[in-house]
Amino acid sequence: MRIILIILVFCCAPMASAQDDFLAKQYFNDGDFEKAVVFYEKLVIKNPRRTDYSDGLIACYQQLERYSDVEDFLLEKIGQGNTHPILLIQLGYNHALQNAPEKASEYYQQALSEIERNPNYGYAIAQRFQEYSLLDYTLSAYKKAMELNPTLDYNYQMARIYGEQGNIDKMYDSYLNLLVNGKTSKSNVLRSIDDFISADPENENNLKLKKALLKHAQQDPNLLWNDLLSWLFVQQKQYNSAFRQEKAIFKRMDGGTIQRLENLGNLALNDNETEIAKSIFEYISEKSVDEITQLNAQLNLIDIQLLEEDKKNLTGIDQQFKDLIATHGYKSQTLQLQIAYANFLTFRRDSPEPAIGILKNCLELPLNTRGKAYVKLALGDILVFDKKFNEALIYFSQVQKSLKNDVLGQNARFKVAQTSFYKGDFDWALTQLKVLRSSTSQLIANDAMQLSLLIADNSLEDSTQIALKKYARADLLAYQKKTKEAIAVLDDILQNHKGEKIEDEALLKQGELLVGLKDYEAAKFNYQKITEFYANDILADDALFALGELYRNVLNEPEKAKEQYEKIIYNYQDSYYFPQARKNFRMLRGDSIN
Repeated sequence: MRIILIILVFCCAPMASAQDDFLAKQYFNDGDFEKAVVFYEKLVIKNPRRTDYSDGLIACYQQLERYSDVEDFLLEKIGQGNTHPILLIQLGYNHALQNAPEKASEYYQQALSEIERNPNYGYAIAQRFQEYSLLDYTLSAYKKAMELNPTLDYNYQMARIYGEQGNIDKMYDSYLNLLVNGKTSKSNVLRSIDDFISADPENENNLKLKKALLKHAQQDPNLLWNDLLSWLFVQQKQYNSAFRQEKAIFKRMDGGTIQRLENLGNLALNDNETEIAKSIFEYISEKSVDEITQLNAQLNLIDIQLLEEDKKNLTGIDQQFKDLIATHGYKSQTLQLQIAYANFLTFRRDSPEPAIGILKNCLELPLNTRGKAYVKLALGDILVFDKKFNEALIYFSQVQKSLKNDVLGQNARFKVAQTSFYKGDFDWALTQLKVLRSSTSQLIANDAMQLSLLIADNSLEDSTQIALKKYARADLLAYQKKTKEAIAVLDDILQNHKGEKIEDEALLKQGELLVGLKDYEAAKFNYQKITEFYANDILADDALFALGELYRNVLNEPEKAKEQYEKIIYNYQDSYYFPQARKNFRMLRGDSIN
């Protein structure tokens, strides 16, 4: 019995200590320092060597303005001998809180002098000074430690301190010197300086970095400077300037950096900088000796041509595709060519039959599982366009089964649901969508949630599902690029189903289609109507984001764009659009964007 009691005592002691630890932190975080201090006092007595408990007790005393208790506690610890010099910093800071800077400085200097006795104290002392925002003392600690022990290197930490001080020139010089001397990686440096620049080329910090990089480039013909200048120009969306740097790198590295040029071209294209994107892909097509790289560049050039809504160009583009197929033929390495041509024939020339034939021929090639899935998804899309829903469902289901846990498989399942929606099989669509709402792809999960809510809400309200069937028809017409016909069907819904759940869905979809037709005022009216009359419904954040993008990218009204993003930030924090809305808002406000 006695042994059992001893075991129980030993088992219960750690549990009690853990409970005290939890309560101390909980009360401290809640701002209830009177209660927190009781637990921290107990913890310090039981664990005198635990610095986190000592720090917690000191912080509680200081929050309660019990400065004399802090001093007594620290002096007692210092009097025990062989104690760490950060106690001197804590004692100095306690005097600073009592508006006694001279006394505080005395203790800070004593702490610094301890580095002479043991330079390895330098890091911990510097960290404690930094914690109290005593940045000059922080730098002194690092410098002194390195002077006394040349094997220590705190230059990276010092560069960060220069940034915190606002000494931007010194910070840039420090980071760049570290990079040149091989003391840190380029990714570390870019991560650190990214906080200090913005998308504005005239921003003071941007100009300082550009000046520093050009200065280094003049003194040392290292490709590193071209690389960093290219990075800066990309942040500033000056793709033409970045292209010049990338060409310099490409020429000096004997063509070894074509992937960088491809990435730059894609960035420019995604940012609608089509002229510079065209120049980049033309350069890649001309300079690359790799067949696939050259083909991808040529396909990108065709995509740029297709951005222009000129039907006269389509015959010429058709011939370009035929010429490329004649050059590259049908093989597993060039599937992207056949799929691109099939999509062109279907969605731009309204000729799905030859496109279906092309892709079925591709399935005869020796393809791996992902290659087959890639072709089957494209083939299914074209069959949906041609209203051959059942055949499309077969291909999508095959991909879904062969790649169950892959994003391609999840995408196939969504296409099964979407196709079922188009053909009016709403129950089966819902079954698929319920699984996808927990998809690892946030985009698929969001789309699945939107479509499932559309079906569920409008099935409950109207058992005949008349309005929902009309919406599905409009959605299919939009998919088939029959935009005006889709808008007309949505008009029918808005006129004949006013006040029904589907009204905001119809307004949003029609707004998106009107943007495609460049009828921006009509699109704006639709979005505003949703935000005004359906502010508490699920599509309110979609409409706000769409309206913000319209003001920002098309109507050139940044202040109004900011208003829409701000509403999402404050009222829809669980929105899918929240991260991008916050980023856009900060960018319009002139903040540095990480």
